[in-house]
Formats: sequence, C-alpha cells, structure tokens
Amino acid sequence: MDEQLRIGRVLPVVVIEDARHADALGSALVNGGLAVAEVTLRTDAGLDAIKSLAVRDDLVVGAGTVLTAAQADAAIAAGARFVVTPGFAPAVVRACQDAAVPVFPGVATATEIQMAVDAGLDIVKFFPAQQLGGAKTIKALSAPYRGVRFIPTGGVTTAVMPEYLALPAVLAVGATAIAPADLIAGEQWDEITTRAAEALAVAGGAA
Repeated sequence: MDEQLRIGRVLPVVVIEDARHADALGSALVNGGLAVAEVTLRTDAGLDAIKSLAVRDDLVVGAGTVLTAAQADAAIAAGARFVVTPGFAPAVVRACQDAAVPVFPGVATATEIQMAVDAGLDIVKFFPAQQLGGAKTIKALSAPYRGVRFIPTGGVTTAVMPEYLALPAVLAVGATAIAPADLIAGEQWDEITTRAAEALAVAGGAA
C-alpha cells in the first residue's frame, strides 16, 4: 500500500452520496492517472461505494473517516484495502492489525505520533494539515520521529502540494479538491479526470 502511495504521491479523498456514482468516479480517477482512492464513511453510501470500487483491478480503494472498530470491520468486509482515521483510535488500529490491513491513523501532535509508533505503525495521516501549520509543522514533528512518514490531509490544494512533498517525511498528500462532492453529484467526470491529472503532475508522481 505504501508503494502505491509513493508512486503517485496523491491520495484523493472522496465523499460519495450515491453509490451508483462509484464506478464512474473510479474511471475518472484512473483516467487521470491515479490508482488509489480513499472513500470516506461520512455518508450512508460509503460502504456500498467501496464495494463497487473494490472489484476493479486498476484502483486500490480504502476507507476513510473510520471511527470505530465495527466500522473498520465493515469496511474491510466491503473490500477496503486500507483504513484511514481522523484521529488516533486504538480500537480501530487493533482491528486493522488483526485483519492484516494497513491503517493510517490521524495525528495532530507528538503524543499521537508516539502512540502510533508504540502501536508499531510508521505511516500516519497529519490532519487537519493546513490548519495545524502545514509543512513547517510536519518538518518540526518529523525531526524526532525519523522513521515516520506522513500523509498530510485537510486544506491541501495543488498550490501547496509542493511544500509538503518537498519534505522527505511526506509519503503522499491527501486531497479532497480532486473529486469534491459537488462534482461527483453533478457527474462531472471529465473535470475530475483533469483535476487528477493536474494533481499528479504537480506532485511529480506517476501512476
């Protein structure tokens, strides 16, 4: 999973209101060069969207906004290949580790990073990135945690992606602007493909 992120260096974070849009969304992202996506569980359609995308062989789909172990179990059963949480959730981490599924817990402080390290993890989501000081904060936090890699998410646009990706500690960036809910609802697949390609170019990755 970390290799997939290292290649493209962009993780689109999506909120889907209608699971029937999932396959077309997957095609739009793939056409733009991205081969991985995080579908959040912020809507009732999240799990069904994951199920739809999980059958594709050209896209790795994961579950985001996972708050409980029960949600983690359901997402994994639906086909999620990785799990992302907004904050450090020990029960979710244990559930994913028991299922041998990669988990990227959200962190905002050195204490939470230490908790991740103690749990045997070396990849974390830094959230909300821009609101917490952006690349400068990650640079400071990564100094004592040299083995930890970060996925900054939250307010990350193509304008600031280079600041994050210039840091050796940053594995990839998470971005909601590639496929926002309004574009998905409006079935604007060409625009999503364009945004995916632009983000990939800015990040310097290659699918």
